Amino acid sequence: MSEYRSLRERHSLLDLCRTPDLATEVTLQPVRRIEVDAAILFSDLLLPLEPLGIPFDFVRGEGPAIENPLRSEADLARVRRFEPRDELAYVLDAVRQIKRGLGGRVPLIGFAGAPFTLASYAIEGGHSNTFAHTKAVMYGHPKAWHAFCDVLADVAGEYLAAQIEAGVDAVQLFDSWVGALNAADYCEFILPHTKKIFDRLDGAGAPTIHFGVGTGAILGELRAAGGDVIGADWRTPLDEAWARIGPDRAIQGNLDPTLLLGPLDRVFAATDEILERAGRRPGHIFNLGHGILPTTPVEHVQALARYVHQKTRS
Repeated sequence: MSEYRSLRERHSLLDLCRTPDLATEVTLQPVRRIEVDAAILFSDLLLPLEPLGIPFDFVRGEGPAIENPLRSEADLARVRRFEPRDELAYVLDAVRQIKRGLGGRVPLIGFAGAPFTLASYAIEGGHSNTFAHTKAVMYGHPKAWHAFCDVLADVAGEYLAAQIEAGVDAVQLFDSWVGALNAADYCEFILPHTKKIFDRLDGAGAPTIHFGVGTGAILGELRAAGGDVIGADWRTPLDEAWARIGPDRAIQGNLDPTLLLGPLDRVFAATDEILERAGRRPGHIFNLGHGILPTTPVEHVQALARYVHQKTRS
């Protein structure tokens, strides 16, 4: 969006995240322009890394970069627990300010990064295609891995609980890169820690969403780890994904974000297929299968939101 690009010309991404006035403005921008059914807190899932003792920054055109990636048992052992209500207070201030700005127009969704995704960034030093360093630590030092993920789970659970206390209406746990694991490894190395987060949020007063990418083979395991809503990306047809997740959970998804770069008739045709597969069953949140791409025309997103509303409100 041009409004966002204008702010980014004057402020770094971390400045936007750490300044409640700016985070509020960016959160409200799509609500003003697009017929969305909820606002999503503008923040970044890596914000807990610095108070954990893992400094990072964003390199223009390359994404996040960790100053000193964690590669040894000693590195993992140096990570410290912290209280998100203190160290990430600026996010909670933004939540309260955003809620006032929304004035009840739509609900607000908060979020945090899940253990595997946070761990992979901290160990790889940034994004990875193979997650070789992460898996080397996971397989080679399982005791240290589990201790590290236990810290991440404690922090994420408290961080999301604090966001609910501050006023968000739902929370989403992002495990963007967990699709790099097979079912056996997920169950051994990740599921207990992710489940700990959702157990912490049980009874906290807000619905929970569990999201991953490339997770078609482990949707049942994601469901076992927790979440009222399980995200499905575009690689698995929605009805098949829902069958793997189970009928007692809601589903979020699952339009391929790259379709929005093409003609609208193709976007609408793919949307029709998703809605047909959902079959008007309660519990489907229509959404993209992953994040929106920077080059996406805003008018395509506006048209998609209008189209979904027209098709589902009759």
